[in-house]
Amino acid sequence: MQVADLYIRVSTDEQADKGYSQRNQEEMLRKYCNLHAIQVRKVIFEDHSAKTFNRPQWKALLLDFRKHKGGPDLVLFTKWDRFSRNAGDAYQMINVLRKLGIEPQAIEQPLDLSIPENKMMLAFYLAAPEVENDRRALNVFYGMRRARKEGRYVGRAPIGYVNRSDPNGRKYIAPDEPQADIIRWSFEELAAGRYKTEVIWKMAKAKGFKGTRSLFWLAIRNPAYCGKIFIPKYKDEESQFVKGQHEPLISESLFYEVQDILDGRGRRYRLKTVTATSLPLRGFLLCPLCGKILSGSASRGRNKYYAYYHCFGDCAHRFRADHVNDLLTEELKKYTPNPKLQPLLKSFLCKAYRQQTGRNNGERKQLTEQIKDLENKLSKARDLLLSDQIDPADYRAMKAEYEERLNRQQAKLNAAINQPDDVNAILKKGLDNIYRLSEIYETGSIMEKRQVIGLVYPEKLVYDGDQLRTTRINEAVRIIYTLDKELGEKETGQSGENPTLSCEVAQPGFEPRQKDPESFVLPLYYWAIMVSHKWDGKIREFLRYLPKLPPLWRSLKNTSLHTASC
Repeated sequence: MQVADLYIRVSTDEQADKGYSQRNQEEMLRKYCNLHAIQVRKVIFEDHSAKTFNRPQWKALLLDFRKHKGGPDLVLFTKWDRFSRNAGDAYQMINVLRKLGIEPQAIEQPLDLSIPENKMMLAFYLAAPEVENDRRALNVFYGMRRARKEGRYVGRAPIGYVNRSDPNGRKYIAPDEPQADIIRWSFEELAAGRYKTEVIWKMAKAKGFKGTRSLFWLAIRNPAYCGKIFIPKYKDEESQFVKGQHEPLISESLFYEVQDILDGRGRRYRLKTVTATSLPLRGFLLCPLCGKILSGSASRGRNKYYAYYHCFGDCAHRFRADHVNDLLTEELKKYTPNPKLQPLLKSFLCKAYRQQTGRNNGERKQLTEQIKDLENKLSKARDLLLSDQIDPADYRAMKAEYEERLNRQQAKLNAAINQPDDVNAILKKGLDNIYRLSEIYETGSIMEKRQVIGLVYPEKLVYDGDQLRTTRINEAVRIIYTLDKELGEKETGQSGENPTLSCEVAQPGFEPRQKDPESFVLPLYYWAIMVSHKWDGKIREFLRYLPKLPPLWRSLKNTSLHTASC
């Protein structure tokens, strides 16, 4: 009597759990064995694809055949597509089984393989399911490519999005909060260039980012977040980007700005991070004796640890950290503007905005000319290809380069055009936080404390044992403080004496005046927005294009507080 193993296979575990195919196959195989007096040794159930023989149960069965002599005479299955859907692999596996003295056989498509002509029928039985698989895969591929061309994101949604279906059953992706907000924050932090990507990933993890480091790297390179769908090259079709139907999380200009930084084309300002909450000034203080940057550490006392700022090497200068930390908190309170200044500051920024929006026309014109020039170059390259003056490979390289530059310039043009509409609401949010500067510092995290310190004091501080001193404070701080002081003198009638500051603030002409427009306005924005828990992209775009403020400061110094408004 012959002995057989029954091999039963379906493609997926879902078919195995919910379908009827496995039970039907087993019933048919057992009936066949009863009719032909074949003894069943074991039944093997498989729930993997037949494209390859890399299947757990089949590998275990083959290992059993090789280890134990005198195994089954037959391996039975219902059809040859249950055995394999790859003709080449199937022929190789048949040879392996026949060398072990085992004959594979399909009960619904029986073949005597000892007859040479039957191998032609075997080729047909094996090739038919393989052709069916390839055709189905090709149809799926073309369908997914067509969907991408129409702007639909195909596949599992990237982190920050979630897969949804509309009432008609069409799939789409939608923002998934709070992960979407963390992605926005990550792009803004990368664009600011203050920290390494590794540090920003760790900060995102602390905020609740659900992903590994490699997933974070893939996310910040994914154009889907700015509303673009990438279509890869296929045959004669070149790779391209199309506008997606989903809601973008960030602007195109921000995405390309981050890519420039990641590729090394953007500026980076990397600050050293600290974790000790009792040492927010570590790295910001200079030793008054040797001029080195002070570090900090904690020393164990009788009942607790005490934090100290200290120098290195032969210089043993050190002092308690808590006193200096409290002194800085009091200093920051001095920079809280007079509430009566708020309309004037608002007028100050509104006038700058109106002036800059007029100047933006020149920038838009320049960007438009650059885009037109790139389009002309692309058209010329196409003409050279048609006249056989350049190779198709050279044309494809030039086309890819010009289209990449076109996308970047178009994103910049869109950013220059899309100015915020409600300027009053933006300024109100920013100025309200400026008036809460000391409160934000006191209640903020160690990272937020250091951001405030670095923005108010662009140069290092020196503690002389009595007060904190610096060669310069931020220009925006100086302007607000000066305006506040002059307003106080006008109200009280003092001609007076300048109040004593613990900071040695440089007068105009003593320190070189900064030429970068952002150096006067972005600090205001950083105070107001960055130290809070959300970054408003529109405010950032608005403030980026503001002009230098000193000329407007001179024109607004004597503006009536009752008429200062947008």
